[in-house]
Amino acid sequence: MQINRRFGKNKNFLIMALFTREEALEYHSKGRPGKIEVIPTKPHSTQKDLSLAYTPGVAEPCREIEKDEHKVYEYTTKGNLVAVISNGTAVLGLGNIGPLAGKPVMEGKGLLFKVFADIDVFDIEVDETDVDKFVQIVKAISPTFGGINLEDIKAPECFEIEERLIEELDIPVFHDDQHGTAIISSAGMLNALELTGKKIDQIKVVINGAGAAAIACANLYVALGVKKENIIMLDSKGVIRKDRTDLNKYKRRFATDLDIHTLDEAIEGADMFLGLSVGGVLKKEMVKKMAPHPIIFALANPDPEITYEDAIEARPDAIIATGRSDYPNQVNNVLGFPFIFRGALDVHARKINTEMKIAAVKALADLAKEDVPEDVARAYNVMNLSFGKNYIIPKPLDPRLISRVAPAVAKAAIETGVARKIIEDWDEYKAILETRMGHENKIIRAVRLKAQANPHKPKLVFAEGEHFRVLKAAHEVQNVGIAKVILLGNENKIKQIAENYSISLEGIEIINPTSSEEESRRRKFAEIYWKKRQRKGLTLEEAYQRMKEPNHFGLMMVEQGEADGFISGYATKYREVLSPALKIIGKREDVVSIAGMYIVLTKKGPFFLADTTANPDPTPETLVCNAKLTAEEVKKFGIEPVIAMLSYSNFGSVRNTETARKVQEAVKLLHKKYPDLIADGDIQANLALDKEIRDEIFPFSKLKGKDVNTLIFPSLSAGNIAYKLLNKLGEAEIVGPITLGLKKPVHIVQINCTVRELVNMATIAAVDATIRKS
Repeated sequence: MQINRRFGKNKNFLIMALFTREEALEYHSKGRPGKIEVIPTKPHSTQKDLSLAYTPGVAEPCREIEKDEHKVYEYTTKGNLVAVISNGTAVLGLGNIGPLAGKPVMEGKGLLFKVFADIDVFDIEVDETDVDKFVQIVKAISPTFGGINLEDIKAPECFEIEERLIEELDIPVFHDDQHGTAIISSAGMLNALELTGKKIDQIKVVINGAGAAAIACANLYVALGVKKENIIMLDSKGVIRKDRTDLNKYKRRFATDLDIHTLDEAIEGADMFLGLSVGGVLKKEMVKKMAPHPIIFALANPDPEITYEDAIEARPDAIIATGRSDYPNQVNNVLGFPFIFRGALDVHARKINTEMKIAAVKALADLAKEDVPEDVARAYNVMNLSFGKNYIIPKPLDPRLISRVAPAVAKAAIETGVARKIIEDWDEYKAILETRMGHENKIIRAVRLKAQANPHKPKLVFAEGEHFRVLKAAHEVQNVGIAKVILLGNENKIKQIAENYSISLEGIEIINPTSSEEESRRRKFAEIYWKKRQRKGLTLEEAYQRMKEPNHFGLMMVEQGEADGFISGYATKYREVLSPALKIIGKREDVVSIAGMYIVLTKKGPFFLADTTANPDPTPETLVCNAKLTAEEVKKFGIEPVIAMLSYSNFGSVRNTETARKVQEAVKLLHKKYPDLIADGDIQANLALDKEIRDEIFPFSKLKGKDVNTLIFPSLSAGNIAYKLLNKLGEAEIVGPITLGLKKPVHIVQINCTVRELVNMATIAAVDATIRKS
């Protein structure tokens, strides 16, 4: 029975539910037809470039590969190239529509490979249904590729094709229709068993469906520990029994001699139901006969074997997964194949063996137990996701998948001897994967590693502890070893939020500035604050009342050495935090003014922008101070600051405006006061960032030969507008604002910032605090 895993009988259902037929056709035809293209990866704008790309330069790598075939991975795309191959005999729920009609699906698969794992794909549609000829064709073209993904080939031919190609080729061959579903459902099964307390070698499993995916699932379940005799499989004719004469060898492996014939009989006392068949076949009455805490994976699409609502109504104690994204626990193959191939390709694996599949299963299962990033939860329109009956499988949009699954697969390939390349530094490999996908920037990773490596963790105060995102960020900061966390706020309210969203508060100190327990500390802080401000109109009673406010209380903790850094601003206006910070902490004696700096993380590297928060109309002296403070901060990241003093003038080309003259005067002062700084201007932003043109026009500049990474703006409005434009228009992540020039680490985040932004700022604050104490 060829099951319909993706569209079901009603092939128009998803189209009608999510988009119209016309929208689907326009999506594929608008602009450049199709969904994928080939893009050059090397320079090609000069005669020399073309001579290197093709003849005569291309002869050199050809000679090297001729001497050592393995060097094909070094000089060509083979190591990152997968063929998605189909003959169109079992396309989605459309059936045998042929290779040409199946091409949009194969292109779609290629898109998923690229988007999720940065793997390049050629889709190849083969007009051949004979198994021998199909295998010969794939073998003949296999030298081009690092791996083969077989797709939408009907059963039982798909089994023989895959088996023969695995045996005869020395690159990974993977039929995703079989193994993708097996791997993802296995991960869900392991976690469901953990939640229900059931042992894998004791459970009874009923599998409704006996096609490619069902057979592969059963095989992998057995490899994981399910006893083969405890699996009952059904096809369209009923239970697969040993006395049936119509079974192929793949079905025969799971034939039973039990005296049962129907699903209704088979389901009695079952611990797990796996549906890979058609919608509506599992009735509520059947589900009621299952064992306590049943596991129900109804994966027919779009209509599952039993609806989520009916299953829950019949068995509220059930753990349920479907193939649909609008219900919890979607079994989606995109959780597997991109990352499995990524790991296999990166070690030049000869095959994808069972051990590699099991490694992927366990990596997926483990990831579901980790804290889920806020961005992932938001993508699915929920506040929080945490391990439990409604979250046993990671979400496809989780960016951590590549750094969890690919290394697990690669490691298993090495351990089982099918890898031709050995990875020795796994932390570096994970960082490469994250950077490859743009999920983490090297600069932030370096700062985080520095914070985590510090044995003497600084204490950070989060003033707004009663907010969900602050609480989630505080948990991560504490949990991953960045710093010790102190939360300010009502303890009962904080604990209630934590309980509602399954956030652990282990190791986190909670202080309520308004509680009676803090009366003596409030009095002490008020006395100190009053003495600082008594000649500026502040009374002792006013000082006392302000100590009930978290920002004032937290800042006094830092001032008195009870904490090492301060984070606020999530729910408070910038100036409402900055004002008490200046009054309680104060600016450094050696600075003219404080400044605010943003880090803009781009594919070209980090850029540092100042001042973006503090000084509306800086004087030349303030601009010099901004440049010096920013340079100090940039050096903390292990980067040499190369500073452009921005203007709409270039080296004095405009002199008749105050703004231009101000920057020109600042540059003179900067060169005189800090001659060792690589800084120059005044200069326009486009020329500052274009080294080739800048060096040609202004060869006298101190910036010559350098890539500018630090931009000092002539006014607050210019800096503020610039970073916000970059944030919204460019593919850049913004970190900040980092407050510069205060005596102690105080950082004011943007209102309603993300958990990631809060964690980034806390990481910077932790390293800052450590440096100041050393």
